[in-house]
Amino acid sequence: MVVKVFVVDDSAIVRQALAHMLADNPEIMLVGSAPNPLLAMEAIRKTQPDVLLLDIEMPGMDGLTFLRQIMADKPIPTVICSTLSKEGSKVALEALSAGAIAVLGKPKLGLKQHLDDSRHEMIQVLKTAAKARPRVKGASVVLSSRATTTGTTPHTASSTAVVHAPILQGVHAFAMNKPIVIGSSTGGTQALELVLTSLPADAPGIAITQHMPEKFTAMYAQRLNGICDMNVREARDGDRLERGVALIAPGGLHMQLQKNGGQYYVKVVDGPPVNRHKPSVDVLFKSASECAGRDVLGIIMTGMGDDGARGMKVMHDGGARTIAQNEETCVVFGMPKEAIKLAAVDEVLPLESMARAILQFDSRA
Repeated sequence: MVVKVFVVDDSAIVRQALAHMLADNPEIMLVGSAPNPLLAMEAIRKTQPDVLLLDIEMPGMDGLTFLRQIMADKPIPTVICSTLSKEGSKVALEALSAGAIAVLGKPKLGLKQHLDDSRHEMIQVLKTAAKARPRVKGASVVLSSRATTTGTTPHTASSTAVVHAPILQGVHAFAMNKPIVIGSSTGGTQALELVLTSLPADAPGIAITQHMPEKFTAMYAQRLNGICDMNVREARDGDRLERGVALIAPGGLHMQLQKNGGQYYVKVVDGPPVNRHKPSVDVLFKSASECAGRDVLGIIMTGMGDDGARGMKVMHDGGARTIAQNEETCVVFGMPKEAIKLAAVDEVLPLESMARAILQFDSRA
């Protein structure tokens, strides 16, 4: 498959440098470029690119406004490449929330050398983005009411009605402290937002590993904390995982779940990447199995690759309940698919059903 890329960037130097870089790869085809979104609109309709490579700060219409317009109309997998993405900027997080698949930084100086040095990373990101299926922002999914289970094959639960957040009241009758662990990657920032905003203030404690760079996670957690009933924060070593709290693994560090005296805590540690990731979902899931056994619910959501699949298998074989997001609602069905292939998943659910599943698990004796 040749990935068709369209570049929107107000800098002629950037457009030329990107054209030169992409021309060397037979798997990538640059089908066009434009200096601003207003000029790009008609060209995009004609060229039908697989991926947009989009700057943020541009004249006429900024990239963030353009991205939101695209996602509300006819979503196209979009990768942000901007100087504003450096240092975990608020704008970069807004772009991810608006539906961007990934955010790449570019320097104000030494641009050509930077693009040459990051050539491999950018090509991989563009190829990953081409496999993504971004959804219309704010759209819900209508699903069949049938759900079947055959042997150990996970079943897909669904509903004939369009499911909206917040979750219906009265589902939960809270019992003991049973932790929830969630792993996600590409598309996960939006998926986590939907799940967490659908949960009540007294929901069970949730430990989350979302693949995200250093300095992004603190700002991402702060943003979620402002829109969720639960308290959401970047995890610190020794934080207790208690009711009403969601802890997000810091970018650049691993997070493990531990138990002491009937209480669950998180351990934040450095170490080499696992499955090319730090934080790694496998690290969280395996530690959850060790300390919580059957009392933990593991959820694997949208993401490229296989991080978390083996950890979920360990959890599943240890008696934990395990859930994967279904293909229809994933931006990238990589991580859930790999977990399903390992027979590590009890149930496959649409994204809109995850919050209900968490509350139902929590209500069981």
